[in-house]
Amino acid sequence: MDTSESSSTEPETGLPAAPAQTAPRRGWRRWAMDTRPLRLPAYRRLWSSTIVTAVGSQLTAVAVPKQIYDITHSSAWVGYASLAGLVPMVVFALWGGAIADTVDRRKLLLVTNSGIALTSVLFWAQAVTGLDSVVVLMVLLAVQQAFFGLNSPARSASVARLVPAEELPAANALGSTVMQTGLVAGPLLAGVLIPVIGLPELYLIDALALCVTVWAVFRLPALPPLGEGPARRAGLREIAAGFRYIAGHKVLLLSFLADIVAMVFGMPRALFPQLAAQTYASWGEGLALGVLYAGIPVGAVLGGLLSGVFSRARRHGWMVIGAVVGWGVAIAGFGLSGGLWLAVAFLAAAGVADMISMVFRGAILLSAATDEMRGRMQGVFTVVVAGGPRLADVLHGTAGSAFGPRAAVAGGGALVVAVMLALAAAVPALRRYRI
Repeated sequence: MDTSESSSTEPETGLPAAPAQTAPRRGWRRWAMDTRPLRLPAYRRLWSSTIVTAVGSQLTAVAVPKQIYDITHSSAWVGYASLAGLVPMVVFALWGGAIADTVDRRKLLLVTNSGIALTSVLFWAQAVTGLDSVVVLMVLLAVQQAFFGLNSPARSASVARLVPAEELPAANALGSTVMQTGLVAGPLLAGVLIPVIGLPELYLIDALALCVTVWAVFRLPALPPLGEGPARRAGLREIAAGFRYIAGHKVLLLSFLADIVAMVFGMPRALFPQLAAQTYASWGEGLALGVLYAGIPVGAVLGGLLSGVFSRARRHGWMVIGAVVGWGVAIAGFGLSGGLWLAVAFLAAAGVADMISMVFRGAILLSAATDEMRGRMQGVFTVVVAGGPRLADVLHGTAGSAFGPRAAVAGGGALVVAVMLALAAAVPALRRYRI
């Protein structure tokens, strides 16, 4: 293991020493992505591994439902598989957050990334042997999502130990941009490769990509818990302590509520098929559906590439409030749009706002929480990010049936704006938070 990076940390906190001040960026570079964290070798290794796995993981995300549908010819079974993956991911994300606060996070990442890679190999094995068992696929998916739940909090919490506090927004922007790019490029690549090489090879490519991640994590410095004291545990009491910690720190609570408000009231993806078939049918249902699904991720990638505009902001609370309000306005505009390309423009604007919100909510979670709580905060964050859009699917699907899809979308966007402004007015902690 390369331990050379650990010498550049502050001995009292275990955090990286702030790099020397650099000259202000001029011209177009002021707008471009802030890449300062990439100067730190440890963070650069962690981020570089994400580039490979962001696309590879989407190959499996496409291959599993495709294989299940090929076996059953039933969309219901595809939905059941999604639920089979969601439940273990939620449970193990909460537990994984508690574990990440008790052990060397590098070792936890090594174990969990190896587990994810092994399940990808098993996906490949069942596909190449023609097993055609939905039960096996759902079990493997549940196991893989359990490993992901254990992995995600440790991975996110480690960032605060690899970059200085003032560069956390930039680091979050770098990571989020890669993940959003994977959401766009991965499914497109899968669609091109499936007819050419088949499903088994998609699983194999993902497994090989995960080997790159394991190697990158192996090269990280040790990330043991900070401070002296008795050995920490990772049981139900510790998970409950994490929720009490959130309740006792209003800025953390508001950061979670901001995401819940934006996603539950304002994520309209459940209505995309109906809108494509009815409102935008004149453009072609297939084209309309594809560009509607791509709108938000493309906007998020654009926001990441131009993150130099906002990543150096110090009033993190106001950035979250403004981003969530901007998301709501853009979603309301999408709901009121009669033309497809204007609708996609509003979705792209919503994606930019979502990227800004992700960057600063993530920075708040890493900077406002102590290191001994960061894993649990990231565990809850993983659950919120995964659960919010699924609750939105139920809410928007019901509202769309009752009031029509455009009214449901526009009303949801307006509700996001109203609730977020009310929360910001009622609880000043988020407005006042800055680094």
